[in-house]
Amino acid sequence: MSPSSALRTYNFLYFALLAMFLPFLPVYLDEQGVNTTQVGIIVGSGGVVTLISQPLWGMISDRTKTIRKVMLLLIVCTSVTGYLLYGTASYGLLILFAMLVYFFLMPIDPLIESLNFRVAESTGSSYGSFRTYGALGYAVMSLAAGYILSLLGADSMAYVFAGLGAVCLLICLRMPDAPVTGKPVTLDSLKGFLKNKKTLLFLVLVFISSVPARLNDTFLGVYIRELGGSAELIGLAWFLAAGSEIAVFALSFWWLRKGKELIIVTIAGAFYFIRFFLTAWITDPHWLAYLQILQIATFPVFYSAAIQYIYSIVPEEWRATGQTVLALLFFGISGIVASYAGGALYDAFGGRVMYLSVSIMSLAGVVFGLVLWRVYGSRHKNSVHTS
Repeated sequence: MSPSSALRTYNFLYFALLAMFLPFLPVYLDEQGVNTTQVGIIVGSGGVVTLISQPLWGMISDRTKTIRKVMLLLIVCTSVTGYLLYGTASYGLLILFAMLVYFFLMPIDPLIESLNFRVAESTGSSYGSFRTYGALGYAVMSLAAGYILSLLGADSMAYVFAGLGAVCLLICLRMPDAPVTGKPVTLDSLKGFLKNKKTLLFLVLVFISSVPARLNDTFLGVYIRELGGSAELIGLAWFLAAGSEIAVFALSFWWLRKGKELIIVTIAGAFYFIRFFLTAWITDPHWLAYLQILQIATFPVFYSAAIQYIYSIVPEEWRATGQTVLALLFFGISGIVASYAGGALYDAFGGRVMYLSVSIMSLAGVVFGLVLWRVYGSRHKNSVHTS
């Protein structure tokens, strides 16, 4: 297996693990009798852990100038803690092992995205040629996990998760590492990135748009079950969502234009609004599952454009850290807000009110994105010093 093929296979396996964790952890917790407020607390606490772990492992990767070796350690720890998580029904242990999985699994995401971009650049390939396999892995496992949970029981998730992790570890040994830039890592360069006005405003946009997305990731499965849907239907919903990403990532070389990232992100935010507004009014769980096909115009478009935008303004030697900052907002900080607030809102007013609330927040993100595009869209420059 060539290094590039190994990286594509690793994308498939890692995102398959992610599919077993992000959308199905709330479902598994629900199976164990945990209420939505407690689900929100557990997932929100995982966001707090991610807030610490992603910058930590991103900094370690930048300082040691290796991504592959860091991911080797993380995948071993993820496999063990994931096995323990899906093998327990104790509320205290569920919290403990969920936090550990968040600590080891979530930092891999920005690292693998950084590796995808940097290997693509060094080999003359497109980012989408690697990330497409991640979308495929997420789609396949989303569908499979629903049937596994329904037909084999919750305990079987532990063995599948650990098995996938073991194969992922073997593939990681054959992967290429990130090309070293040769530039020294300096705190001044990172400070310049974080102090840049355009960068900070863009990160605010990412936060506003990602809170609704994370809330949907956490509570979609719970809402489908509330409407009378089965675990298989939840799996189908996530299969349609992730499967729709495949073509988007594969064709990213065609639609993802440099200098157009802000308007692309804003358009994706508009589709987020449509998706969540419709979710609030749908009462048939099957139609709600089919609606997830709108993922084709939301997450893959938003996140790909956001990554490219960050890469165009972050200092080269801090690219892994810059990717981590983006992932931290999209999966960490926004996840904390979405889980704590979403769980309480869901318990107090129900799923419809919750989805109406997040659709309004998505609309606010669209308006903010249009303002940023009007101000910066026509004079985008590949420089961290632009403000």
